[in-house]
Amino acid sequence: MEKTDLLSLSLEELAEELALMGEKKFRAKQIFQWLHVKRVFDLDEMTDISVQLRQRLKEKFCVNGLFVQKRLESAIDNTVKYLYRLSDGNFVETVLMEYNYGRSICVSTQVGCKMGCNFCASTIAGYVRSLSPSEILMQIYETERDAGIRVSGVVLMGIGEPLDNFDNVMRFLELVSHKDGNNLSLRHVTLSTCGIVPRIYELAEKRLGLTLSVSLHSADNRRRSEIMPVNRTYDIGELLEACRYYIQHTGRRVTFEYAVIEGVNSSEADADKLSGLLRGMNCHVNLIPVNRVRERSYHTGRSGVARFAKMLEQRGINATVRRTLGSDIEAACGQLRRDAGQQDGTLEGGADQ
Repeated sequence: MEKTDLLSLSLEELAEELALMGEKKFRAKQIFQWLHVKRVFDLDEMTDISVQLRQRLKEKFCVNGLFVQKRLESAIDNTVKYLYRLSDGNFVETVLMEYNYGRSICVSTQVGCKMGCNFCASTIAGYVRSLSPSEILMQIYETERDAGIRVSGVVLMGIGEPLDNFDNVMRFLELVSHKDGNNLSLRHVTLSTCGIVPRIYELAEKRLGLTLSVSLHSADNRRRSEIMPVNRTYDIGELLEACRYYIQHTGRRVTFEYAVIEGVNSSEADADKLSGLLRGMNCHVNLIPVNRVRERSYHTGRSGVARFAKMLEQRGINATVRRTLGSDIEAACGQLRRDAGQQDGTLEGGADQ
């Protein structure tokens, strides 16, 4: 019999499971707090639960852990990048970042990505599967344990498209913010999407209070479709309409991510078109220098990004240049996973390209 992933259960589901076992529902809160407050994942260490119940739980439930395969620490800015091995042998990446206000963590939501954005290393090794709520959550818990810190913010901007793993990501958000558990305010969470329009509407209806970050990268439909295949399904007009709906229904400002690529989307004409699209919206533009990826020719120097930022500011658009972190530790998402797969042979013809 396949065991149930204990860490992915909500408190209510855990209470129902225990009731079916003939146990009092208050036991659910005890176990939930062992997992999410005390970060104890071995049932034998949950000492205020009887030995008999622990044994019955072990027969039915499990906690799938993560294992540090590789850990890279930047000598420049204290950024730490983790390559985690999952229980099935797949790999995901997690990045711990240091800011003046505290530590933030960037987590992955899928093993690989099926979106196919041309400048992104995450898609090169192919898509394998989505992560469970516990596998997303454990990236935080294991990183906090390893680093000896508590994070103050979470960014769903690692490998994978969060809205392509919608149900598991929503459960993760429920677990990470639960008042009887980790209790992280969702106002300290940013969810990044390349633009799966129906899911943006669903997310807006939930009114979770998180920050929505949308990867735009071009204001021209033809060019955006070339670099971001998702635009062939949901074009810029549909995407911006969904973003306006999100702003209206949540009262939250939307961030538009824009990777400035020399010769692709960095001209005066591009600045004109982008400013025309976004003028009047409650939004912010985050300009990104493109990390070099061995299989891609795209790149941008910081001077080019600063020049484009100035163009936007002259046109009345609020734009900042994202601080580059971990430039000395293979910071482009997906590179560590790809390299690990090449070493053990798991990426040779086995994944969707």
